[in-house]
Amino acid sequence: MFLSDESQNQNEVENKSEKKVKKNNYFDVREETAVVNYINADTRQEKEKIYNSFLKEPLDKMIDSIIRRYKLYRKGMDYSDIHSDTHSFLMTKVDKFKPAKNKKAYSYFGTICKNYLMGQILKDQKETNRKISYEDISATLENRPDMIYYMEFESYDAQKIIDQFLIDLDQYLKTTNLNEFELKLGYALIDLFNSQGDIFISNNNNKFNKNVVLFFLREITNLNTKEIRNYLKKYKVLYLETIKKINQR
Repeated sequence: MFLSDESQNQNEVENKSEKKVKKNNYFDVREETAVVNYINADTRQEKEKIYNSFLKEPLDKMIDSIIRRYKLYRKGMDYSDIHSDTHSFLMTKVDKFKPAKNKKAYSYFGTICKNYLMGQILKDQKETNRKISYEDISATLENRPDMIYYMEFESYDAQKIIDQFLIDLDQYLKTTNLNEFELKLGYALIDLFNSQGDIFISNNNNKFNKNVVLFFLREITNLNTKEIRNYLKKYKVLYLETIKKINQR
């Protein structure tokens, strides 16, 4: 009888574990099949039926997970608006998925969402910087005349450093004996500085900018955060040498 009770308890634990696993797999074979059926559907009505029955809830969970995991929040927008906007954009890209390439729709959708959210965040940052006008800061400048020089110097100096660092970095990659991962990270830094340089310019959200940088480097190199920090050591030394060179001019 004791063996029977123990066996029964073990079965109950296994069943609970199995249910938990199934519950966590919100985007599995059924959803992958639903994506294919959605793409191949002939009418708008068919697509809406498949979407409402099989895709809406899993995609909501996917987007929620991506936003929270990578902290991809947009300044001035409620979470629900960010989520809804991302979901709407994703649905414009569903038909571009190619099942014949034997890729998972889950991975494709995840990449679409992450890239869209990062792009919108950078766009928001640029727009915020662009809207800063003399009127916005005139009161401060009247009380702090030295700020005129300081602000102009900060903006110019940051861009000057980026431009010089790119030159030094390119030369460093061509002349230094680096391993595969250091090279990969070095070229990723060049791409990042060339395309998104203004995220490195100081603002009121430095911690968030670090998250943005790490996110892009992870996406480009497929290295994890620990590996990136380790391989960045040589480039930090190079950066300090660039600063020293500029200050000596």
